Amino acid sequence: MAPGPWIPRPAGAAASRCSTSADTSSPAAFGPSRWTWINSASPEHGESFATIVQESSTPAFAVSTFCLVKQTPSSNTTAAARAEGAALGAMIGDALAMPAHWYYNREALQVQLGVIDHFVDPPRHHPDSILWRSQYTPTEPEFDILGDQRTYWGQRGVHYHQFLRAGENTLNVQLVQRVLHLVAQGGGYDREAWIDEYLRFMRNPAGHRDTYVEECHRGFFLNLRRGRPPERCAVIEKHIGGMVPVIPLYATLRSLGHGHAEASAAVQSHVAVTHGGAQVETAVANLLMITGELWDGIPISECLLEHVRRQDLEFFSGPIERLSGLPPTDVLGRHFSTACYLDESMPATAYLALRYAADPREALIHNTMAGGDNCGRGAVLGALYGVALGPDAFPPAWREGLRPGV
Repeated sequence: MAPGPWIPRPAGAAASRCSTSADTSSPAAFGPSRWTWINSASPEHGESFATIVQESSTPAFAVSTFCLVKQTPSSNTTAAARAEGAALGAMIGDALAMPAHWYYNREALQVQLGVIDHFVDPPRHHPDSILWRSQYTPTEPEFDILGDQRTYWGQRGVHYHQFLRAGENTLNVQLVQRVLHLVAQGGGYDREAWIDEYLRFMRNPAGHRDTYVEECHRGFFLNLRRGRPPERCAVIEKHIGGMVPVIPLYATLRSLGHGHAEASAAVQSHVAVTHGGAQVETAVANLLMITGELWDGIPISECLLEHVRRQDLEFFSGPIERLSGLPPTDVLGRHFSTACYLDESMPATAYLALRYAADPREALIHNTMAGGDNCGRGAVLGALYGVALGPDAFPPAWREGLRPGV
């Protein structure tokens, strides 16, 4: 069963803006839905709005929802569609890449899994796995973020996401789902509320069932164990995993009426909970600039080309335009590493978005088959397409094949 559209509805919203006949407290409750878009206008403000009518086909969530959502300028795509597309794109890009995550031998990947163009279960054996070299030792309940998965750390050949099913998301994107849920409930971003939710969620590893826990989370809880307050537990980071929540969170906040500056500040604050350092802050700012322009209706190719030609964004610079004329097999793993480091993974993501600006499906398949940190790149790449084009950017089979993980 696919999770339904991520249309933020703040708790207690005025009936004139949004009303619903059932509880929407659990995103996993959403099922396949039919959405009708009816253009209307606000006589008070002279602004264009879209009336959204949802009729869910899920018996457990039989509800119709009526909302007025402001349309974004310079585009017929509504704010709600951009927010839904951003979240959906991150989920799709991550779930598609999940079985091939951290493969660096692409020939072995293709022999073992073939071309991944649909959601598949991860294989039991991972020939490139180096999870055996990673460790996290605390076992006290307030710091134990591995739970029963601890037994697999230190073993060779273990797949990083061995217990996830086809269409499920890795831990990083499950955390994105949690923060979007909080924001939708409260109508805005609350850093303290997020830290409380983060601690609760991470202390229950059986809830997400993912074997792999990235360095940022391990470092956070090690700092917490040393006695630091939660708001000061972030480690200095330089990986694309920190970019995964940026576009979905920004788009959700914008869809709730927050301006660019306010939404951007909230995103920076959110990322800094687990990812510290100037490099991450700059990468977030770069990605927010691109996202803001896509939100305003500038096409992906036009937006990226302008910045690539000006070389004005640190993580969207280099010979990306020239390389966009070459196939991914000649670029990913050669000109740009497929590893997780921001200075390689961000331009690699921009390369795919530019080369396949009109073909999100092809871009996400090539990203998946490039291996390395394809989940991090895929979540960012998918969110870029989603915020620019809305949920229809993605094939119906992908939209409907996602499994709610939280």
